[in-house]
Amino acid sequence: MRRILPPVWLVSSILVAAALHFGLPLVRFQSDLVRIFGAVLLLFGMFMTASAAGAFKRAGTPVIPFETSTALVTAGWFRFTRNPMYLGMVLMLIGTGVALGSVGALLPLPVFIAIIQTQFIRGEEQMLTGIFGQQYTDYQARVRRWL
Repeated sequence: MRRILPPVWLVSSILVAAALHFGLPLVRFQSDLVRIFGAVLLLFGMFMTASAAGAFKRAGTPVIPFETSTALVTAGWFRFTRNPMYLGMVLMLIGTGVALGSVGALLPLPVFIAIIQTQFIRGEEQMLTGIFGQQYTDYQARVRRWL
């Protein structure tokens, strides 16, 4: 069975956020400054995700989850978080919700984080421990999972 990849979960979450914004507006917090902040978060998340994926490509290791890793990337964003691609996606989702300007648009966020945590990160950590052993365990001790 093929897994639904994280970018598909992200796009689905953004679509649900937009639907909730328009269909269940709950509390609105609209101002130009708030919308600009949301757009900046969205763009920053895109940059973080793309540049972290680029680091994988430069290292010659697969970007697609659960493909066998050939290199342990610890430079760049990976010095601050073990999962900059996922963190970037979270920032994109937060940015979308803030730019839309309603609490309803932020409701998919905890669901998205839970899916990424349970369906991807935990399994990836087990796989990386199996491949890289103590080197990965040491990296886990130095760098947090999210922030």
